[in-house]
Amino acid sequence: MANIALVDDDENIVASVSLALESHGHEVKAYYDGASGLAGLESTPPDLAILDVKMPRMDGMEVLRRLRQTTSLPVIILTSKDDEIDELLGFNLGADDYIRKPFSQRLLIERVKAVLRRANPDEAPPSASGAAESKAIRRGRLTLDPARHDCLWDGKPVRLTVTEFLLLHSLAQRPGFVKSRDNLMDAAYEDQVYVDDRTIDSHIKRMRKKFREVDPEFDAIETLYGVGYRYRES
Repeated sequence: MANIALVDDDENIVASVSLALESHGHEVKAYYDGASGLAGLESTPPDLAILDVKMPRMDGMEVLRRLRQTTSLPVIILTSKDDEIDELLGFNLGADDYIRKPFSQRLLIERVKAVLRRANPDEAPPSASGAAESKAIRRGRLTLDPARHDCLWDGKPVRLTVTEFLLLHSLAQRPGFVKSRDNLMDAAYEDQVYVDDRTIDSHIKRMRKKFREVDPEFDAIETLYGVGYRYRES
C-alpha cells in the first residue's frame, strides 16, 4: 500500500483513478489544481505523485519543475496532449513516467506498480543478485548507496530521481563497459513499460546537468553514438 497524490482538474478522472488505486490498497489524496497540489505535495509528501499537465492556477510541468528543486519524489505525468515535445519536456524536468490520455486503468496501475518498485527496491521480491545490488559502490569520485538512495560526487550530494539513480547504478556497476539503451531500459524500467530511446537520452542529459552543478568538469558518463553509454571511472 502506498500514499498517492493525484493532481488533476477533471473530477471524472480523479474519481475513476482514485477508485482504481484504492481497489489495489493505495490511499489517495486528490487535488484539483496545480497550486493546491504543489502546496499539498510539499507539506505532506506522498510515496508517489500523479500530475496532469493542463490545469488551472499552475500546470503540471511547473509543479514538477518546482518539486524537482527540493525532492526526488517519484512522479508520473498525465496529459491529453499529443505533441511529443511535452513528453520530452516532462522527462527533462525529471518525470519518472508519462501516460497519455485516454488510458486504461490497467495500464495506470501497472505503471504505478513499476515506479513504486523502482522507488522501493528493498520491498521487491528477493533475487540472487539483490544483495549485491543493494550494497554501496564507489567508483572514483562517485559513491552510490542504493539502500539510502544517496549519490555523492567528491563527497557532495547529487539529488537524483529514482529512474536517474537506477540508470547511473547500472552504468557504474561495470566502469568502461558500454550499456546500450536497451540495457539501460531493462535496468530502469519494468518489462511491461515501454519507453523509447529519447526517454533514456533525456534522463542522461538531465543527470549530467545535475552533476555539472556540483562539478562543471564532470565527464564520467560518456556517449558512444549509435551504441549507448558507459561510465568512465576517474
